[in-house]
Amino acid sequence: MAGPPPYPSDLSDARWQLIEPVLIAWRARRQAGAPGFGRPAEHDLRTIMNAIVYVDRTGIAWRYLPHDYPPWATVYWYFAAWRDEEVFTELNGLLRRLVRQAEGRNPEASACVIDAQSVKTSANVPVTGQGTDAAKKIVGRKRSIAVDTLGLLLAVLVTAAGVQDSAAGISLLDQLATGHPTLSKAWVDGGYHRAHFIDHAATLGIDAQVVPRDPATRGFTVLPRRWVVERTFGWLMQHRRLARDYETLPATSEAMIHLAMIDTMTRRLTGENTPNWRGT
Repeated sequence: MAGPPPYPSDLSDARWQLIEPVLIAWRARRQAGAPGFGRPAEHDLRTIMNAIVYVDRTGIAWRYLPHDYPPWATVYWYFAAWRDEEVFTELNGLLRRLVRQAEGRNPEASACVIDAQSVKTSANVPVTGQGTDAAKKIVGRKRSIAVDTLGLLLAVLVTAAGVQDSAAGISLLDQLATGHPTLSKAWVDGGYHRAHFIDHAATLGIDAQVVPRDPATRGFTVLPRRWVVERTFGWLMQHRRLARDYETLPATSEAMIHLAMIDTMTRRLTGENTPNWRGT
């Protein structure tokens, strides 16, 4: 008897093959390191991952998972474990290198683009974890990301919206220097023009260059280099869980961003797509 039809967000066989080895290796490590954890798993890893991607793509609360997925508490347990053990970060790095190789690029990036996005928060976010972005008049959180020249995620940091771009950017630079030692160039907008940010980048061997906006220009304008990271924010917004920050922990927000990029890159590698309201 055939099972229920798949949801549009469910992993195809080709997409699952890209991420299966990492999750299988994670389960093997768990079983080897935890006595009693070695009993046969009740739930299939692919089904668990489908449920997690469903939450990220549709924006529903965990408790509202459809009943043909495993129980929501089980799905969330796996999500939290993969978040805390940086499995999503590992998958993001693996897929990014595969995409870069498919595009004829060196697997490791030498240049990046840094930018930030402020978003409103839900009632789940503690008041102490929020702030006000005075420039954009948004009370909530700020997502600072660094992407390569293809727009693929290199690093992410979620803070209160009141944190200055340059202050969050310094922490992001430290992440980049540790995880991506081949980086030597970064393009940023005017929010990162402060000397302490530029100087800190230089001490890490990264040449940070501000791409200015023409003050006489009105409305949206595509700027050299900076448009790449703006497009990445657009990719993230295809995942409704990221339309607002619903997460109590900043680490969970960061994991949801990694997950959105995992979803995007697996589709890119396999040539698959989910039509949006524009039919593209």
